[in-house]
Amino acid sequence: MVRKVALGLAVLVLAGAGDLPARAEPGRPPALEVVGGKIAGSGRFPWVVRLSMGCGGTLVAPRVVLTAGHCVGPTGPNDRITVTAGDPDLDSRTAIAVASVEVHRSPDFVTETEGDDWAVVRLERELSLPTLPLTPDDVDEGTFTVMGWGQTREAAPQQERRLHYAAVPTIPDEECAAAYRAAGVELVRDESICAGRHGVDTCQGDSGGPMVRRDRAGRWVQVGIVSWGLGCARDGYFGVYTQISKFRTDIQDAVRRLS
Repeated sequence: MVRKVALGLAVLVLAGAGDLPARAEPGRPPALEVVGGKIAGSGRFPWVVRLSMGCGGTLVAPRVVLTAGHCVGPTGPNDRITVTAGDPDLDSRTAIAVASVEVHRSPDFVTETEGDDWAVVRLERELSLPTLPLTPDDVDEGTFTVMGWGQTREAAPQQERRLHYAAVPTIPDEECAAAYRAAGVELVRDESICAGRHGVDTCQGDSGGPMVRRDRAGRWVQVGIVSWGLGCARDGYFGVYTQISKFRTDIQDAVRRLS
């Protein structure tokens, strides 16, 4: 269920199944093209970044990236992550590569399906790029925008060079929790936002990327972090996102410490 990369290959780990990669059902067509998304043009989302282990993130301060806790190691010094920023095309000449120096992961993180799936990464230097503010509100319903460089279908052989994005409506907690309970996973309702629609979802390699919306002034704010899901765009199983409003104070404190 984890939307991350392991051992250099894009895999989706099914919780409670011995870390075997999840597969689409036999005879089921693969989800059609984030899945169902559009390609982002230059300058569209200037604060979104790519992490070298195959996750996404957002620049929330000139020297700090917000991502998913399951994308990084434990809190402490860490110079093993390379962050690519500044262009939605990872191969663009204008893209910037910068190394990490430290990670702070939620002290309550255990696994992504158990909640608290957030972390911040301190970079070796500041980047002269726009930053993305966290939502000041407790909004967890509506239609939000998600994005990433992950696979555009569950069976895709590789992740994307160019950033994809899509709009997804939220799904009631009760409906989402019932679906995942049937699959053997208990949703942490008060820390999660479920979202998706037929043929549209985040996928492997999108972990850590943002779920965003426009505020009343028309500015983008971050409301969620891509966390996990069963397959990609499978009917009845929606993407699960860490709910920023539940951890806003802790995240802001961590960002201040690493800025």
